[in-house]
Amino acid sequence: MQRLVKITAPLAICFNLLATPLLAGDPFRNNNPQPIGDKTEAAFKALFVEGNYKQASDYIDEALSSEPNEPLAYAMKASLAYLLEDWGTLKTYATKTREIGEKLTQSNPLRGNLYTAAGHFLEGGALLTEEGTVKATPQALAKLRQVFQYLDTAEKISPQDPELNLLKGYMDLMLSIYLPFSEPSEAITRLQNYAAPDYLANRGIAVGQRNLKQYQQALQAIDSALKATPNNPEVHYLKGQILFSLKKYPEAKENFQAALAKPDQLPKNLVQQIYFEKCRNLNRIDNKPRNCDALRDKITEAAGIWSPGELPSLD
Repeated sequence: MQRLVKITAPLAICFNLLATPLLAGDPFRNNNPQPIGDKTEAAFKALFVEGNYKQASDYIDEALSSEPNEPLAYAMKASLAYLLEDWGTLKTYATKTREIGEKLTQSNPLRGNLYTAAGHFLEGGALLTEEGTVKATPQALAKLRQVFQYLDTAEKISPQDPELNLLKGYMDLMLSIYLPFSEPSEAITRLQNYAAPDYLANRGIAVGQRNLKQYQQALQAIDSALKATPNNPEVHYLKGQILFSLKKYPEAKENFQAALAKPDQLPKNLVQQIYFEKCRNLNRIDNKPRNCDALRDKITEAAGIWSPGELPSLD
């Protein structure tokens, strides 16, 4: 359950953006776009289009003060706190996400129920990190039931809504990997047919097909995502993983290198993991006995949560 929350917590923030002439934009709907503040929009683009966590974090903090009724800002703050292992901030902003979502149900039942579900999900993750898996699992499962309750309410309002289907598709996909009662093919179909924006839907499809060992299909999906977001290091990282699984090690090397081209914009713990997988891939290419675990651990010694400093040489 803890692994499930670790993977899916950031997915609760995959919602609206892209500018329109009259209001901050909505990448899901061509008709009746939803209004979102400029700072929240900027944070979303920094995170999901550019993969720049550090810049996104700055924009989120600005959004929290200038756009206090937009639940997406709180959800992004909570999700970043999880990735940065800042458990107190995670707990605070998971609850704020739920509270703002609950308030929004009065004026916008669809998005209100979606963000209430996201808040409950993030609160479940906070419980697991704070109290441990054994003690917190019953409470986390109760939270999961509430997540489904609010998602079901949203689905009754608009079953083909792209935003709803993006979130629910990601949720169902991850649940199918770690829990026995969910079917991954249904999640992939939902993402293919109903979810938007396409670059996030294709990333989810690629993750699902990678985990199902459908590597050629996963490669097609991640190439589509990469075409739309060519500067996002996480998309290069995912493509590198897929190519590694296909034993296309030279091609994987190029993508791992691209993923680490700007390490200062990523959380240090994510840089560590990408670096480790890059090292492992190089060992397949030249058959050198690099100790990838020890080399990765050197990154831990750098100060701060953002800057890993100069990465250890793999030559």
